[in-house]
Amino acid sequence: MASLVSSPFTLPNTKVENLSSISQKHYFLHSFLPKKLTTKSSNKFKCAAAMGNGLFTQTSPEVRRIVPGNLKNLPTVKIVYVVLEAQYQSSLTAAVETLNQNGGEYASFQVVGYLVEELRDKDTYNTFCKDLEDANIFIGSLIFVEELALKVKSAVEKERERLDAVLVFPSMPEVMRLNKLGSFSMSQLGQSKSPFFQLFKNKKSSSAGFADQMLKLVRTLPKVLKYLPSDKAQDARLYILSLQFWLGGSPDNLVNFLKMISGSYVPALKSTKIEYSDPVLYLDNGIWHPLAPCMYDDVKEYLNWYATRRDTNEKLKNPNAPIVGLVLQRSHIVTGDESHYVAVIMELEAKGAKVIPIFAGGLDFSGPVEKYFIDPITKKPMINSAISLTGFALVGGPARQDHPRAIEALMKLDVPYLVAVPLVFQTTEEWLNSTLGLHPIQVALQVALPELDGAMEPIVFAGRDPRTGKSHALHKRVEQLCTRAVRWAELKRKTKTEKKLAITVFSFPPDKGNVGTAAYLNVFASIFSVLKELKRDGYDIQGLPETAEALIEDIIHDKEAQFNSPNLNIAYKMGVREYQTLTPYATALEENWGKPPGNLNSDGENLLVYGKEYGNVFIGVQPTFGYEGDPMRLLFSKSASPHHGFAAYYSYVEKIFKADAVLHFGTHGSLEFMPGKQVGMSDACFPDSLIGNIPNVYYYAANNPSEATIAKRRSYANTISYLTPPAENAGLYKGLKQLGELISSYQSLKDSGRGPQIVSSIISTAKQCNLDKDVDLPDEGAEISAKERDLVVGKVYSKIMEIESRLLPCGLHVIGEPPSALEAVATLVNIAALDRPEEGISSLPSILAETVGREIEDIYRSSDKGILKDVELLRQITEASRGAVGAFVERSTNSKGQVVDVADKLTSILGFGINEPWVNYLSNTKFYRADREKLRVLFQFLGECLKLVVADNELGSLKQALEGKFVEPGPGGDPIRNPKVLPTGKNIHALDPQAIPTTAAMQSAKVVVERLLERQKIDNGGKYPETVALVLWGTDNIKTYGESLAQVMWMIGVVPVSDTFGRVNRVEPVSLEELGRPRIDVVVNCSGVFRDLFINQMNLLDRAVKMVAELDEPEDQNYVRKHALEQATTLGVDVREAASRIFSNASGSYSSNINLAVENSSWNDEKQLQDMYLSRKSFAFDSDAPGVGMMEKRKIFEMALSTADATFQNLDSSEISLTDVRTLSETVRLDARTKLLNPKWYEGMLSSGYEGVREIEKRLTNTVGWSATSGQVDNWVYEEANTTFIKDEEMLNRLMNTNPNSFRKLLQTFLEANGRGYWETTEENIERLKELYSEVEDKIEGIDR
Repeated sequence: MASLVSSPFTLPNTKVENLSSISQKHYFLHSFLPKKLTTKSSNKFKCAAAMGNGLFTQTSPEVRRIVPGNLKNLPTVKIVYVVLEAQYQSSLTAAVETLNQNGGEYASFQVVGYLVEELRDKDTYNTFCKDLEDANIFIGSLIFVEELALKVKSAVEKERERLDAVLVFPSMPEVMRLNKLGSFSMSQLGQSKSPFFQLFKNKKSSSAGFADQMLKLVRTLPKVLKYLPSDKAQDARLYILSLQFWLGGSPDNLVNFLKMISGSYVPALKSTKIEYSDPVLYLDNGIWHPLAPCMYDDVKEYLNWYATRRDTNEKLKNPNAPIVGLVLQRSHIVTGDESHYVAVIMELEAKGAKVIPIFAGGLDFSGPVEKYFIDPITKKPMINSAISLTGFALVGGPARQDHPRAIEALMKLDVPYLVAVPLVFQTTEEWLNSTLGLHPIQVALQVALPELDGAMEPIVFAGRDPRTGKSHALHKRVEQLCTRAVRWAELKRKTKTEKKLAITVFSFPPDKGNVGTAAYLNVFASIFSVLKELKRDGYDIQGLPETAEALIEDIIHDKEAQFNSPNLNIAYKMGVREYQTLTPYATALEENWGKPPGNLNSDGENLLVYGKEYGNVFIGVQPTFGYEGDPMRLLFSKSASPHHGFAAYYSYVEKIFKADAVLHFGTHGSLEFMPGKQVGMSDACFPDSLIGNIPNVYYYAANNPSEATIAKRRSYANTISYLTPPAENAGLYKGLKQLGELISSYQSLKDSGRGPQIVSSIISTAKQCNLDKDVDLPDEGAEISAKERDLVVGKVYSKIMEIESRLLPCGLHVIGEPPSALEAVATLVNIAALDRPEEGISSLPSILAETVGREIEDIYRSSDKGILKDVELLRQITEASRGAVGAFVERSTNSKGQVVDVADKLTSILGFGINEPWVNYLSNTKFYRADREKLRVLFQFLGECLKLVVADNELGSLKQALEGKFVEPGPGGDPIRNPKVLPTGKNIHALDPQAIPTTAAMQSAKVVVERLLERQKIDNGGKYPETVALVLWGTDNIKTYGESLAQVMWMIGVVPVSDTFGRVNRVEPVSLEELGRPRIDVVVNCSGVFRDLFINQMNLLDRAVKMVAELDEPEDQNYVRKHALEQATTLGVDVREAASRIFSNASGSYSSNINLAVENSSWNDEKQLQDMYLSRKSFAFDSDAPGVGMMEKRKIFEMALSTADATFQNLDSSEISLTDVRTLSETVRLDARTKLLNPKWYEGMLSSGYEGVREIEKRLTNTVGWSATSGQVDNWVYEEANTTFIKDEEMLNRLMNTNPNSFRKLLQTFLEANGRGYWETTEENIERLKELYSEVEDKIEGIDR
């Protein structure tokens, strides 16, 4: 065995002296930033559109074809292969050339190879099928993309009997079943009992474990099988040997592999004796360095060799030099396709970092990571940061991943973990020309999956040569990757007193009342608590004010200014020349913004950086996008660029303040939304240029994983989640409260003579509360029967219960302050309200409903209809749920309101069935007979959730990130649906994009779609809507695991089909009989974020719609087909193009920007807003040409929209009844009643002071936005808001004193609503608003005087 362990390993034709020139970097590819940037946008779009077949992969199999001139009339052996990546191309080509040069004596070898992605192209696929017709041997490897696996299967199946040998190495089971070598076959794969097949069974262990078992088997089986007499055993032995040759990958191994297979199985060569040598085996895993004499199996031996190197620079000899661990793919090393690895190693060493490059032959890297990166004795990491250059998840590669195992290994290692990406399916040029950047399948496999392990920084570091298929380094990218890895490593090594941190806050829209905007977060109170903690921890922080309020004053006022200054505090003035020196890409911004300094963040001579330094911490204000004041400019610019002030801010942070890390504070800024490729940026993409080399830590709201993912991918952020404020029930106030009291007296007195009298009071009070828009109320004083009275009361009751139980985030969250136990009650009540069948947990409402012999769904439905006794029953169930959970939480809370040791408390509670607090509580209600066992299971789960809700790791994780440690990853989303989101302080990620929609999401989508269509039918005189327009959001689909995606599928009548690994890459139509209604046409508009995260799903939807448009069905049963045919005729295009229905922004651009226009009141009429929407959102995704990116198809978009009868979108909601379908005007009213006009909500906001006033102003501005875009806001909403915030003197003064700038904006918004005709009110009200406006103007001037 010893000879196996370290067979000497040299690089093919590379002398040592050639390699040292790599560190001088002349011989690499040119950098990809042209010396002078020509006008960017026009060129970019042209080259994208001109890409051949419109697919990502433009390469041709012809570069992998060898057909020798057969002069001696020898038998021909033709080999056809299909592989995932091109690293085998050069080895196989070399092997065949060798065989033909000197092996010309017995056969003439022909070969042609295909990359699996190339088979998407029709012509290429046809050539592939033709090639198989006269092939002798077929080889396939790593075929894991289902739709392509099925194409390979159907082509090879036709020829399998005739082929002499079919060899498939690890791939999907469907393809593995094609294997045949003589009598050896795998057609029984997954069914047979033989131990060999047991390996391929879908075990609980991941497929990475499976690959490792295969490797062990490969090591031992040939020896065992050699002594078995039967042919069967010999065929199986040759299969295993083939696998050894293949995994050995070098040209020599492949020469012997082809000799063995053709000599044993090609009939024409059976009589010829062809000698072949055994496979040369390399280590399964180990350490490899291009200059080392061999591969190492022991890290100490490797480091000893490293210490004796003579070619290293002085920096590397320093015992304190940073050490970076690299994870490599063995197949690249053995096939000699490793120049991109060499480049990274040389670049790191040139930067003064030592490297430990490890590799593994299987798909599980967690073992080697623990073995070679962690000191076996001290258990401490031997490296300071790690980069995986494989691009794959740590465990499982492209097949089935095991994320928990990967996380466990990375937590032990505890260093920053970067996963860089080599181009797999595109050549360098294709990637450079693509506005999308990385190929969608590669984004799914090599960006989304590693993120689930906790990986960051998906930087594309290697390209691919279209001719040889070899990888090559992309210099500028390698340099960026290595510098960033070293900067993360430095965080591990520097002392806290030396470290400099730049905290960046956002101000959006730009106005002094808005500095420190972030979703659900009290920014300044949070920064204050972070700084106090860092100071205690040893960071050098000086001159920190006493309170958070004083901190605000420090930053938003320029202390030097004599009179009114609109300016924030100026931290630095940067001259134009200094700016140009520090900012290499400054000239690229001139096309949009002219010469620096420009007029944003500038005083006409210098660029101004706003903020303030406190010792080693700088708190700065990120400049804004720049075109907020002129949205019309956005109409015409498809892409924009940051302005000079924006670039100057980041140049200051990196090069003048010299930050070791930047902390972006809260959701969210605009850096990550700057123009550039969607994923896998080049150095010409603005987010990449702006963030430069600074490690980026980013506090992000836990419920917004989709935008957090954009920040991870486009600004290389380590995103740390923070809790959204605990939700509470909206409750009832004023007239609504009075209604509640009237209803309860009606219930007790309805059969006495007072019933009718009470009902008329209920009707008049309901009208005063403007409920007549939501409930059909009879005229006051009209005679109505007892039964009708019950129904009227029931409907009003149902409406106010809906308002009462609506969830509100109360106040704003402060980092490092977890909710108290009482604040956690509402969250737990909501967690308890969902059934979780997969965990065997029934919801509390359903347990209680069963007690009275009812089903909870049935109660929800009849309560919606206003059946009085069921509305009352639902209220009792809701109250009992709150009471039972409250009783439980109280039991595990101490006198200070903190949750203490839930586990022990639970054990003692659960010990005796008798005094369980929830049982005690329920014993005094009508639900005293509730099922004890179900309750116990549920409360045990709630106990676990309670611990998570009150745990606090937001500050802890930030400190870990700043110390260069690994931050544990976790899903983002809604903690109520998915308690795994808790505790916060995790490195937040989305989900595997190929995993949605799930079966559960599809179930719930069917219910919602049928309800929606029923409701439309009722409103539509019994006719189905022909087209429904839908909006798809990123976060919503992550939280619901693809519900809105599934809704689109069910509208058009298709269902998703998942593959063996549970990934969804196909759909099938449901028959019209099963559907029981016509197929509804759809127009789908995806947010820019959805487009980035779920490009595979856009592809799937587009394929589904086009498939349905081509079904041969009557047009009155298939509206998709009906409209597509009409549009095809009108526009003179084919049906597939006319059936484009999946739209979004242009690649790399986000948002319709209508909100910007509304915020800034800078639009003239509604038509302008429509134009803005149509021009920004009319880019279609085309599954027939996915490589082209989004293509403008405004005509088709407008025609499709013109057939729409309804618009539908899933709003993210944590309410109990998740399948309600409401109209927009109902939703706007519900929102106004539960938030803007609800004392519980606005008092909660005002308790946060300065930020709270801004939240109230934002609510009103959004309301004007609804008026502008939909006209669905009732007059009373504005009238009541005016009464609440302006007519109440005390309230008015609180607002004016707390945040005068935001109060001024509030007044402006009221005046605008009136001026634009959305609010009719008295002259007197308008006069008062104008007076106040000039008063607050004076006050603002005076404040600054």
